[in-house]
This record gives sequence, structure tokens and C-alpha cells, in this order.
Amino acid sequence: MKAGKLITNREFKLLIKPQGLDRRSRITALSEQILLFCKKSKVEFFHLDNATTGLRNIYFYDTPGEDFRRNNVILRVRESRQNIWVDDWCEVTLKCRSGDLAQANQFNPAPKKSIQSRLRLKEEILRGDELGSHRSIYSNNAILDAVPIDSLFEGTFASVARYFPGMIKLPIDKKAPVRIVGGRSNKVLEACLPIGNLVFGDGIQAHCEIAIWMKSVGDPIVGELAFSYRINDKNRLQEKAHKRADKFFKKLQIELADSLEIGSTKTALIYGKPE
Repeated sequence: MKAGKLITNREFKLLIKPQGLDRRSRITALSEQILLFCKKSKVEFFHLDNATTGLRNIYFYDTPGEDFRRNNVILRVRESRQNIWVDDWCEVTLKCRSGDLAQANQFNPAPKKSIQSRLRLKEEILRGDELGSHRSIYSNNAILDAVPIDSLFEGTFASVARYFPGMIKLPIDKKAPVRIVGGRSNKVLEACLPIGNLVFGDGIQAHCEIAIWMKSVGDPIVGELAFSYRINDKNRLQEKAHKRADKFFKKLQIELADSLEIGSTKTALIYGKPE
């Protein structure tokens, strides 16, 4: 892990093949496999037997020429669903994601001062080119928790910049239209199931979950197994625990080799371009 007091989170991600992910029995089997692997690895795993699945719509905004993406910027919307109903409020995230920590840090994703947000600088650990390897990308995030769906972006770059002043500095035509990547039919339905907590050391407890992306119910696109933990002043220098998490991630790839999907991130699948 690259040290740096600005890093607030570490998140490990593995893409999972979509076949059967819309069946509870498949998720149960995967969860039990992880539980047994944790016992073998001597990593404490507090399994959640009665966790409920959350549903939300996921989509991204960009210009027709994908100028956001070309500048390593991602604008994502998450709409929560209660049963079949979409909430009136959504989560909006603006992030600069790059393999270079300094480049990610150069961009300011913060919204205008009147808007409440959560700022995160994440180290995202992905599978490397070989099974049992890893690489890091860095994601500089601003997360807006309660944005009215009816007042989302009005189809122009200027409407996005009114929320996020840092966008003005990007080399993008201010009159460029902004639209949902792939069109409205490209919205993704995400089912997210918490499965437990992993303990790598004192103060380093990672939340583990499985997210399934679908075009519609019963039509999985891909799954993602992820576990993440916060970085703070108390655990930042616990290198032994951080390295233990890294080692666990590498060995987990070998354990789940038959289930892993080729690729880097779910966002890359939407854009059709690797990260």
C-alpha cells in the first residue's frame, strides 16, 4: 500500500462470472466457499446469515464523445429501489480514477459549498494480469447522498459544472451535451448482498459484499465480490495487517479461479474500455 494520509479507504474487487448469479443457491455456495477459505487462511470472518439484498439503478453521465472518461472522470448515479419503486432521491458520485495517485489528487471533485458531500480518496485493488496478482488504481470521490431525481443534470456540461465547479478546469467544450452513457436503456439494475466482515488486524475490519449487475431481473451481466475498510490515523501504519489483506486477496483469486470473470471494473464494462 502506498502510504499517504489522504487515502481514506482500501477496496479490493474481483469480477465474478454472471452465470447463475440470479439464483440464491449460487450466492449461498459462493458465500460458503469464502467462509471455508477464511478458516483455511486463519482470517476471522463474521458471516451475516440474515442479510437483506438491496436494489438500485446504476447509470453514468458523459458527453457523446466520452470527454469525462477521456479525462479519467466518472459521473455515476445510483437510484435506490424499495421493492419495484424508485426513490425520489438518489446518490450522485463524481470521481477521478487513475493508476497514478498524484493525477487522481490533482482533480477536485468537491461540489459547491452549499451542497453536503462525503469526500473519499480510495485505493482500489484489482486483479492483475496474472491470477494471484494485484494492481492499484486511485479514486478521488465526492459523494452526494440525497439529490432529487427530478433536478438532475439538464443535458448540458454547464448543468454538471453547477454542481461540481472543478469540472470547469477540464478541457471540455462548455456547450457539450451530457447524456446517460449508452442511453436510458443502458441503466443497470444492481442487487447488492452483504455477506460478512473480514478481520485482518486490530482496527482493520473489512466489509464484504457481492454486487450483481443485471439488464433486467434474471439477466445478469457480471458480479463483483468486494471487501473494503477505512484508513485512519490509528490503523494507517499497521503494515502487517495491510499486507495480510493483500495476501488474502491474491490467494482468494486462486481459490475462486473458476468463478472469476476477465476484466477490471464494472464501469469498464459499461464503457467498453478497460481501466
